[in-house]
Amino acid sequence: MLPVLVVHGGAGHIPEERAERSTAGVCSAARAGYAVFQRGGSSMDAVVEAVTQLENNPSFNAGCGSVLNVKGEVEMDAIVMEGKTLASGAVCAVRNIANPVQLARLIMDKTSHACLTAEGANHFARLMGVPEVTQESLITEYSRMRWKKNLTPDANPVECQMGKMGTVGAVAVDSEGNVACATSTGGILNKMEGRVGDTPCIGCGGYADNQSGAVSTTGHGEAIMKVTLARHILFHMEQGQSAEAASDLGLAYMKSRVGGLGGVVTVDPQGNWAARFSSKQMSWAAVQKDTLHYGLYTGEHVTKSIAEPQ
Repeated sequence: MLPVLVVHGGAGHIPEERAERSTAGVCSAARAGYAVFQRGGSSMDAVVEAVTQLENNPSFNAGCGSVLNVKGEVEMDAIVMEGKTLASGAVCAVRNIANPVQLARLIMDKTSHACLTAEGANHFARLMGVPEVTQESLITEYSRMRWKKNLTPDANPVECQMGKMGTVGAVAVDSEGNVACATSTGGILNKMEGRVGDTPCIGCGGYADNQSGAVSTTGHGEAIMKVTLARHILFHMEQGQSAEAASDLGLAYMKSRVGGLGGVVTVDPQGNWAARFSSKQMSWAAVQKDTLHYGLYTGEHVTKSIAEPQ
């Protein structure tokens, strides 16, 4: 069954004209992450590689496709966590970093801290030799268009969130049974400056524990934080629920308790996995035993050999 990698490209409503790019993007990221296993890499190496691919894809709300805050600026959050020792690293509200997920891993590996924010995170990045990029290089025309549209007095906040490609993330378990998660986001459209959502918070945007499994979440951050969604799902797995059943229970609880919609990718140490969501859509892909799995709509599950060309 091992290893396995599962990625998501965000839950929400994805316009038809962007759906194909979203599906292609998660499939490409899943292939890249799985290739890390084939080179002998760990589950942490695999999830960071997959999320880096998604951060570099302007179709997603992370890295160079991030949505803009109320001032028209990019502020990004990310987390990584590994299940053997529960080590984790996170960044909040970083502005000039192309790959926040890689900076989160450096925080986990090179410091005694779990999270750095804003200018402190940027200062650490400079110490580590991480190159800074311009804000402009992270802003797409699509993001700027939607930011401007949302500023108008008659803007419909529900409609303006439509087309949000969402937070990206990945979970994996390697051949040694070690699990890991990584999640990265540009946040929510036209958020207040300094707003931080669920993504960098342990147990909310992600959690990994070899004794139960790993989860990466996507959806409305404030709702996810209220129910600590990632940890909530792993609690159900500790009680004997499968990855799929536990994911459904967590999402149902969030919907009934706080009215929140979202999605998750989940894996257990034995290689059982799930991609579940309560929103209209969530682009996801998984690779296991050289088979690529992917989908976008509820009930959609396409499989093909990873040897087939993209």
